[in-house]
Amino acid sequence: MPQLTWNQQVVKKNNKSLVLQMVMEKDPISRADIAQVTGLNKATVSSLVNELLEEELIYESGPGESSGGRRPVLLHFNKVAGYSIGIDIGVNYILGVLTDLKGEILFEQNQTIIDTSYPVIAELVQKLIQTLLESLPKSRYGAVGIGIGVPGIVEKEGTVLLAPNLGWKNISLKKQIEDEFQLPVIIENEANAGAYGEKQLGAGQDGENIIYVSAGIGIGVGIILNGNLYQGKNGFSGEMGHMIIEVNGKQCSCGSKGCWEVYASEKALLKMANQKNITLDTLIESAENHDLNAISLFEKIGNYLGFGINNIINTFNPDQVIIGNRLAKAKLWLEQPIHNTIENHTLPFHQKEVELRFSKLSKYSTALGVSAFVVENFINNDEIPITI
Repeated sequence: MPQLTWNQQVVKKNNKSLVLQMVMEKDPISRADIAQVTGLNKATVSSLVNELLEEELIYESGPGESSGGRRPVLLHFNKVAGYSIGIDIGVNYILGVLTDLKGEILFEQNQTIIDTSYPVIAELVQKLIQTLLESLPKSRYGAVGIGIGVPGIVEKEGTVLLAPNLGWKNISLKKQIEDEFQLPVIIENEANAGAYGEKQLGAGQDGENIIYVSAGIGIGVGIILNGNLYQGKNGFSGEMGHMIIEVNGKQCSCGSKGCWEVYASEKALLKMANQKNITLDTLIESAENHDLNAISLFEKIGNYLGFGINNIINTFNPDQVIIGNRLAKAKLWLEQPIHNTIENHTLPFHQKEVELRFSKLSKYSTALGVSAFVVENFINNDEIPITI
């Protein structure tokens, strides 16, 4: 068989990814429907489908509904051809998940952390990955990669330039994990990953322009514009936890004063509560028992969240704003104050279309988001062999 030119290989690779993407999205789908939707000719589709069947990335099932002629054989995505690992490094926790290629969680492990110094966290992350790898079911491709969400500024090459709430600067986490496990590694800002997780699997599936507010110990923002994650020139977009909402206000861990996260985060809530050993969960419990002090604290945080969200809505005019991360657990007491602030401050024509939602994925948004990036990397890049 003649050797394909480089250009032909690229075209074939792209077409193959396109066919696989189509099966993933439209499962179940026939060969004829793939040809119709993609515009590829039937012979090309048939050839690429045969390769994907051989590689066990898709499988066939019995005939589907007929539109008059012979009933078509249907194609399905083989979500257990391989598995993905997603890790969410929070300021007071590490969460790890093992998912199939469709984002379904098979195993998870959650760990509370106190010491956020890099050597300690790196060791805990490596142990967590090792545990998840040991839980791996047998499959054609095994673990296809590792995704890690970090609350900080991550450059496109995967170096963590600054994570103020962890106390990290210029950390080569990607290289260390790749060297250790010999697997592709993606490092992403946790709010970007959370936005992507909600878009793919959660509250944002029907939105095209989404702002995801990750409200935990700090605040990060993930931005989806026209269905795609917006990362900015160098991948640093979304650091809106550090927009100033109070001139010469309280000191922030980033070095500035009056940042949004100093007033509207979990850390701000616990400082306001000013009680020993108080946690978000104990405050939620108190609010559930109609403790007026706890409810009042959540209302204050809700108002402050609303101020930042007002700025974001006026800037981006999104379809949806989704509140995620740990504070989303307090939806019952935060939702109305946020709504009130938006109603009182946001420009009227911006208010008409925007929806305020809370995360559907709960604490899993970031871990599932980075896991989805890993799967996408596997599907779109050179991890899948090409038969020439």
